[in-house]
This record gives sequence, C-alpha cells and structure tokens, in this order.
Amino acid sequence: MTHDALNTLVDLLGLEALEENLFRGHSQDLGLPQLFGGQVLGQALSAATQTVDPVRLVHSLHGYFLRPGDPHRPVLYQVDTVRDGGSFTTRRVTAIQKGRPIFFCSASFHGREEGLAHQPTMPDVPSPETLAVSDARLERFPGHPIEFLHLDEDDEPDGPPARQRLWFRLDGELPDNPALHRYLLAYSSDFNLLLTSLAPHGLGFRDPKLQIASLDHALWFHHDVRLDDWLLYDMDSPWAGGARGFARGSLYDRQGRLVASSAQEGLIRLRP
Repeated sequence: MTHDALNTLVDLLGLEALEENLFRGHSQDLGLPQLFGGQVLGQALSAATQTVDPVRLVHSLHGYFLRPGDPHRPVLYQVDTVRDGGSFTTRRVTAIQKGRPIFFCSASFHGREEGLAHQPTMPDVPSPETLAVSDARLERFPGHPIEFLHLDEDDEPDGPPARQRLWFRLDGELPDNPALHRYLLAYSSDFNLLLTSLAPHGLGFRDPKLQIASLDHALWFHHDVRLDDWLLYDMDSPWAGGARGFARGSLYDRQGRLVASSAQEGLIRLRP
C-alpha cells in the first residue's frame, strides 16, 4: 500500500472529468504565498494525457505561469486537441481559476520508437544510501510524500556556485503506470529548480527582501521513470539579470540514464 500522503498526491493529479476535454482538479496548500506551480504542471499534463491514445506518452511540455493561483480553490483545465498526427499528438491546456487563465501549456506525445542514442555521463556523486548515513541534509514537507537528500557543493573562491545537486523520491509504492509517473515527475520537477539562481547571491526562498515566482517551465521526457525510487536532480543557473533568473536541470535514475531534462525562468526581484 502507498502511504496516505502519496495516495493524496496521486488523487490530486487524477482530476475529475466534467465534460469532453474539460477537467477539474483540487488544490493543495503547501504553505507558499500562491499555488505551487508543480501542481498545475502535473494536473495540466494529466488533463492532456486523458485525451490522448494511451500508446503515446508525453515527450515534451512547455508552460507559462500567467497569474498566481489560489491554493484554496479548485482549478479547471480546458484541453484543446490541436493535432493527432501519424507519429505525434499535440495538446494545448489552459488552467483557469475565478474565470481567468492562470497557466497554459503545450504538450507533445509520441509512440515508442528505436533510434540513435547518446547522453552525458551521470555525475559521480554519493548514493542515497551513503548520504542517508552521513550528515547530508534530508528535507521533507510535513504531510507530503516527497523527500530530498541535498549534496553539498565544493567551496569555491568566488562564493557558492550557481549549482544544486540532490536526490529526491516520493516515499511509498506506486503502480506500474508510465503516464502517472510522468505526471508526478512534472509535479516534482518544479521543486528547487529556480532556487538554483539564488545560490551565488546568498539568498533563500523565504528572504523578505526577495519576490520570487516561476514565469515558465519546460520539461523533456527521455525515458520511462519511477518516482518511488531515487532520482538525481543536477541543476545549474548559467544566468541571472533584469530581475529574472534562468535555471536548467538534468534528471538521472540510479542506473545513470538521463530520464528527463528541465529548464525554467523566473522572477527574482529584490524589493526596495
């Protein structure tokens, strides 16, 4: 049996079908100033997937956050069935609260095919088991199934690097449903990514001088993945400026496969 918190998260991404191509999702309050962006990413992908032939799985997702969401209100998802081609399927999803769009995304789906393959080598980092018996920082949200094991970055003469590496997983057991694991990966990929752009500046997410919010999010799925086992999230921020920060991430499984890639730009404004 999965843990209660994991069941709650799976149910959160399940959605209620109201009409053809129209779905409703409940919201989850994580104690943030607004609705967690990962929730609308995961739910929007769930809505899109429910309108696609199951033999095709999402391979890319590109979204824009338009307005802060309310974590105490449900979200409606309107799916536009843009194209059903011979090899690829395209969907556009708009998330709505209080009659106004708060997020929209495009998602592309593809059937399984063989082809050319290459990837970078996974970074050489301690395993989750090694970190668990050391003094590595384990982070959990109360009542939430996700947990993070943070790896300390090497000290550099110019200060902390614009990089984060961590292992994460959902604590519990999940069914063998590739689409579900992709919803959960979309949900989880929003944790920590934009915060990488704060690392060189000595600022934290809850610093009162800072206004921070996701502006967009892109995710590419390279392989089937399991979220109930540890994944390595290797993130860096090559640029920040103009009150915005940009970060990108590579996600590896235990076997060293690059299972997904992500990118995000967000507002990182210093208040007067």
